[in-house]
Amino acid sequence: MSMGLDERVRSAVAALLHAAGESQTVLAAALGVSQAQVSRRQSGTAAWSLADCEAVAAHYGIDVLELLAGPTRATEALPAARRRVPGRQAGTPRPAVVEGSV
Repeated sequence: MSMGLDERVRSAVAALLHAAGESQTVLAAALGVSQAQVSRRQSGTAAWSLADCEAVAAHYGIDVLELLAGPTRATEALPAARRRVPGRQAGTPRPAVVEGSV
């Protein structure tokens, strides 16, 4: 049985959060909503709107169609610069990249 669109989007958002090493709080701040609103959308008690999907995709630097395609396509499309650094805890900021540093 295949996933419905709502479940595909929730799964894709969860996969992107994990792949990027971000918390719901970080995503909520980027979207201009509360963490509780992201939590409700992720639990299925509220739906991700198309505008939400566009904002999530923009936040992660992927095309909205990649997000709608599901977790595998969404995480494959995630730019390397947005991926979690191994050993870094979720929700901690990435270190700044200094040009010319070794």
